[in-house]
Amino acid sequence: MGTIETWMMKHSLLFAGATRHPFIRSIRDGTLHLSAFKRWLEQDYIFVSAFVPFVASVLLKAWKESDDNSDMEIILNGLATLEGELKWFKNEASKWGISLSSSVPLKANLDYCSFVESLMSSDVEYTVAITAYWAIEAVYQASYSHCLEEDSNTPAELKEACERWGNDVFGQYCFSLQQIANRCLAKAPDDLVSKAEVVFLRVLKHEVEFWNMSCGGT
Repeated sequence: MGTIETWMMKHSLLFAGATRHPFIRSIRDGTLHLSAFKRWLEQDYIFVSAFVPFVASVLLKAWKESDDNSDMEIILNGLATLEGELKWFKNEASKWGISLSSSVPLKANLDYCSFVESLMSSDVEYTVAITAYWAIEAVYQASYSHCLEEDSNTPAELKEACERWGNDVFGQYCFSLQQIANRCLAKAPDDLVSKAEVVFLRVLKHEVEFWNMSCGGT
């Protein structure tokens, strides 16, 4: 069992709080108010726009610090998919009558984007950055795959969004990131492992606040 799996057990309640949030549960049981979904769509487009340079920075750190060349291929694959993801948000926004050009980030989104931007610093080690990248993607995969289970009542108009992050291919990609993070953490000194764990927990905190914001909370 790697470091990631140990953390998942140690912080299982916090991870469940991020991946089984009322926002996700209400999608799954078909009770989510569409205004909440529209708010999430608008705000997540802004976040993904900030996420692109972060993933690019992880790729650069991999080039400089990784001991395995395959890391770059895996991260580059994820970076390449973000172009399609941004196009998907634009198409969905058009479908729902949302003007992304006039979108303004709310506080929880600003805080999350600032946190992600801080991880782009050259002072942040590759081990920490890849852990954050895995955590951000893993929360979405675990959340939206929950909405695709056989006993879910996810509305048809929201299934496409759930399938985008809840599909098995994306699940395998997240597992690939998890394997990279585990390998890096296994070789890292204790202080760096502790730093990465703090970042993992901060990701979970920001994800919960993002879901709260999407539901209309502050």
